[in-house]
Amino acid sequence: MKNSKVLLTLGLALACAAFTLSLGGSAQAQTLSYLADFDGTNGFQPFGGVTQGTDGNFYGTTTNGGGHGYGNVYRITPSGEITSIYDFCKRPNCADGATPESAPVLGSDGNLYGTTNGFAYGGYGTVYKMTLSGELTTLYTFCSLAECADGSLPNALMQASDGNFYGTTNRGGSSNAGTIFKVTPSGQFTSLYSFCSLANCADGNSPVYPPIEGSDGNLYGAAWEYQGGGVLYRFTLAGNYKALYSFCRGIFCTGGSGPLALVQDADGNFFGTTQYGGGSDDVGTLFELTSKQEFINLHNFDKTDGAYPSAGLTLASDGNLYGATVEGGPADAGTIFEITTAGTFRTLYTFAHPYAFNPTGPLFQGTDGSFYGATPGGNGDGPLGTVFEFSNGLAQSVQTAPKAGAVGKSVLILGNGLTGTSSVTFNGVEAAFTVESDTYIKATVPKGATTGVVSVVAPSGTLNSNPQFVVTK
Repeated sequence: MKNSKVLLTLGLALACAAFTLSLGGSAQAQTLSYLADFDGTNGFQPFGGVTQGTDGNFYGTTTNGGGHGYGNVYRITPSGEITSIYDFCKRPNCADGATPESAPVLGSDGNLYGTTNGFAYGGYGTVYKMTLSGELTTLYTFCSLAECADGSLPNALMQASDGNFYGTTNRGGSSNAGTIFKVTPSGQFTSLYSFCSLANCADGNSPVYPPIEGSDGNLYGAAWEYQGGGVLYRFTLAGNYKALYSFCRGIFCTGGSGPLALVQDADGNFFGTTQYGGGSDDVGTLFELTSKQEFINLHNFDKTDGAYPSAGLTLASDGNLYGATVEGGPADAGTIFEITTAGTFRTLYTFAHPYAFNPTGPLFQGTDGSFYGATPGGNGDGPLGTVFEFSNGLAQSVQTAPKAGAVGKSVLILGNGLTGTSSVTFNGVEAAFTVESDTYIKATVPKGATTGVVSVVAPSGTLNSNPQFVVTK
């Protein structure tokens, strides 16, 4: 397992029945529902989160179980019906990959794109494309030797405004410290950068999440260092790397240590989590890197409100940031939290034994307003992992795939109740569109559009995009 997974304790004694828990004492109703359980045959240990498809269902992966014991891709409906649509290691010598640790992403062509970390014939990790019906195409196989220049142990993917997918590897490259790579939808692969290329690894190493595309068209991300610490970086598509902020080395750092992933708000500020450091408990922090590259420590976890964030933050439709911790809370079983961009923090939900706990992977906000995630389960008599829905009373929205593009670019718009849509605008500019189904629309970025909100006038009312759509040149 990679660094982001080492904290999880898997000796869990779990009960069997799914149930719904309610929380009181807040302005909004907050409920957590377990939608489905894993039992080994349909997967085991879902370390990643989920993503939403054009059919309105959610898709994720498990690292173990399935038909061949090496994980799978599963589909789960909003009502909780779960189906394994592909079992890895199906092909001879596991040429299709094994043990995926992250959810796939939805490409602008409506297919799913993702990575596996386990062995494959001639390589160590793969990039794949998959239809929503489960037809898999292996796009690229990484070299199985740690010193291979193309990297090994790939993390998740993101699709940029140029239509290509970008990601990082946890190992490999010129210094065996990980890489940044690009792969086209047809599988053409390019290694863009090897970490630890600077003296004393000042550029970081071993990233555990992919970069994001900033509103300026550059890539932004985080990487660790050998003795803890880590860096936040910017990487231009022309190949220029710059470390924007360096955390102190070691895991006992007041400013945090071990950054995971970044998210950017509409004002150009970045937010993220560290897995270590902070206050006296050294169990992680929440931070901001402003558009002027000023670093602000927003919150130190203290075990009572959460410990060891499991992923980056999700910028939700209400403008606030949401995330989860692997441990902490009254039962030391993990939490769901919210923090405003101004730094006001509150714990929304605390997991508890014996059913399901230790949430991993990022929270995903569906277009219905709810958050979705997974707990990996354990070795007891209960489920071997769960998928949960957390509702905080947020309204419906729409989402685009990809999240950025130039004028004339074809974009998917996901939502609910889209049949009968009468208008689609990109920051106020009318766009040509086609309603493909009740759950997605195809639209073209119109001439004159600028960065801002995509609005869909559906029968139920006006639905706005989250996050904003970035119009590139």
